[in-house]
Amino acid sequence: MWAGMAPKSPLDDPEKAAFAWARYRRLMRFMFLVTMGVVAIALALLYKQGPSVSVHFYIAVALGIGFMMLLTAALMGLVFLSNGTGHDEAISDPFDKDKKP
Repeated sequence: MWAGMAPKSPLDDPEKAAFAWARYRRLMRFMFLVTMGVVAIALALLYKQGPSVSVHFYIAVALGIGFMMLLTAALMGLVFLSNGTGHDEAISDPFDKDKKP
């Protein structure tokens, strides 16, 4: 039985956690602006090049592109947050043969 305790995560420190979450929010604000730009460009290109279609098509395209980009940004942002703060290193693997008990 493995009796060691897991090391503390750097996110347990309130100051480091506040900095990391502020950086995450800044990334998400930036990606929101990029997403709005991409959606506007996509809608403009569709309107200019495509045949006359229903307004529902444009709504679906805008929501699809926007949701996909924001979800991707949120998940990748969490990966960057976890890795950038050292939270990924604060795990203990009881099956790791390189570490001594």
